[in-house]
Amino acid sequence: MQIQVEIFTVNKRFPLTISRGTTAQTTNVWVRISHDGIEGWGEASPFTVGTRPQSTESIKDALLQVAPSLQAFSPLQRQEIEQVLTKALVPSSVRAALDVAMHDWLGKRVGLPLWQMWGLDRNAIVPTSVTIGINSPEGARARARDWLQFTDVRVLKVKLGSPDGIAADQKMLMAVREEAPALELYVDANGGWSLKDAVLMCNWLADIGVKYVEQPLPRGQEENLLELKKRIPLPIFVDESCFNSSDIPKLANCVDGINIKLMKSGGLTEAMRMVHTARSHKLQVMFGCYSDSTLANTAFSQLAPLADYLDLDSHLNLIDDPFIGAFVQDGRILPNDLPGLGVQRSASGA
Repeated sequence: MQIQVEIFTVNKRFPLTISRGTTAQTTNVWVRISHDGIEGWGEASPFTVGTRPQSTESIKDALLQVAPSLQAFSPLQRQEIEQVLTKALVPSSVRAALDVAMHDWLGKRVGLPLWQMWGLDRNAIVPTSVTIGINSPEGARARARDWLQFTDVRVLKVKLGSPDGIAADQKMLMAVREEAPALELYVDANGGWSLKDAVLMCNWLADIGVKYVEQPLPRGQEENLLELKKRIPLPIFVDESCFNSSDIPKLANCVDGINIKLMKSGGLTEAMRMVHTARSHKLQVMFGCYSDSTLANTAFSQLAPLADYLDLDSHLNLIDDPFIGAFVQDGRILPNDLPGLGVQRSASGA
């Protein structure tokens, strides 16, 4: 199979601030594989979590380096290709782009959307949250209004872990609650709290009706999660602490759920493994994203019937997304009926 690599830049409608910093623009990588006259598409987006940050350049370089060794394979040989990529130590986002592209190719080959090929029920997809980044109370109110005016919102995920401390977090969250009293609230601290602050915040969040807390403690402090779990009534999900299925067993007794992302896990194949591993440990499952376009989020929406919670909103916050695919209905990101991923170039991206 032949591999083509193209860089594209997307800009956020609303810049997003989390405990690690602010992003307004991201340069991602579009991957196309071709074989037997059929083309499959995938996407890799950079992220900085973990010991090896995955930049756009490192992703592109890894793709170009591994491409010659994949030419002899068919997209039907995913297991063999996975072994080649593992041996080559390519970044997980590279594995994700290629894995998604091979699934897209297969769906197009058989003429079915992936969700249907897997026998999944599109009606089981839950509403996605949309994200409000760290801000002043007034800024958070404005962002909530922006989302409510822009799209069909049912759930808000609020980023906390402000460098100004938990008092600032509380003021901001209450501003969002007052602005959107009817919406369900989730909280993601992105590892921005100490154990002491996490205990205080999680009990307070439970009292005001927040559904769960995500990554309350920094990556590397997983040994404190069990102590936190004992002292709070709020379900704990982990994101930065959980990359792939091998991470799940050691976290299972100290959390309630995991956040799976295509770029962290390495694609739909590993995401499916993570779902089954989590379920075997009686954990709940969330699907999330980085600064992914419609391409990657549509790919993940194909598996969305398997998730308890969804946070696939990054493409909704783009002003120049070059792709169209999954659509919003009743606050849900739904894959369409086209074969494979069902992703096409948008008129502006053609």
